[in-house]
Amino acid sequence: MRKISFVAIMAIILTASMSCNKSYKADIKTDIDTISYAIGQANGSQLSMYLAQSGIDSTHMADFIKGFNDGAKAAGDQKKAAYYMGLAQGLQMTNGLNTNLFGKDSDKKLSTKNLVAGLVAGVKNDTSVFVPEKIMPQINEMGERIHKESIEKQYKGNKEEGQKFLAEKAKDANVKKLANGVMYKVLKEGNGAIPNDSTAAKVKINYEGKLIDGTVFDSSYERKEPAEMLINQVVPGFGEALRHMPVGSTWEVYIPAEQAYGEREAGKIKPFSTLIFKIELLDIVK
Repeated sequence: MRKISFVAIMAIILTASMSCNKSYKADIKTDIDTISYAIGQANGSQLSMYLAQSGIDSTHMADFIKGFNDGAKAAGDQKKAAYYMGLAQGLQMTNGLNTNLFGKDSDKKLSTKNLVAGLVAGVKNDTSVFVPEKIMPQINEMGERIHKESIEKQYKGNKEEGQKFLAEKAKDANVKKLANGVMYKVLKEGNGAIPNDSTAAKVKINYEGKLIDGTVFDSSYERKEPAEMLINQVVPGFGEALRHMPVGSTWEVYIPAEQAYGEREAGKIKPFSTLIFKIELLDIVK
């Protein structure tokens, strides 16, 4: 899964929900609380600069934060503009960070209380709860784990169907096993050289990729042109097959989700999808 760079999404996490005149205290009990506070704190220190660049007088900081919380529509003078800006940023945070963390699970979201508390602490340079430089290296790790847990819950069916499919294939006497659960059936036996990372990083192939329900998601046959690719830059299961294929072979390869895209989504390929590839190894590109 790609890394979730929370700090880098600066434009969508300058967030708050109430007036700076009120007291906000952290209530850190879970990893989500920790992430929420740390994101707010890290970006709170940037808020004054952000408002200045947006043409908002810094004296209206409280109105910016109030706007984020209330979500009311306002327009007109600078005071109302600051409020409306808070509302817009709050909506962007909800649609952005919550999706990155929890996928399509609408029942989960960041802790607004701790997000706002962290933001206000950042504005005030308050490091009594967290020192940003110390806590931020842990945030991506926490986020990756929470994201994976959420995706696993949402796509549990994909994982189970894939495991069932592979279990049935394993019963076929014509299906052979490679490392890490990858399996294959020889459709045509070649007698050429076998590629590997050190002697032949690139191969020329024809291929077709399918889901276990038969949906084709990619095909060089449809494009009527073979593909050239580096065997160490494809999904692990695909590369594992190529490292055992003699040139001239055509295999049908069955790749478990963890050796394919795992919890990632790629076009027609949903998280935890088992993949089927027909691979025809035409040549090793020297």
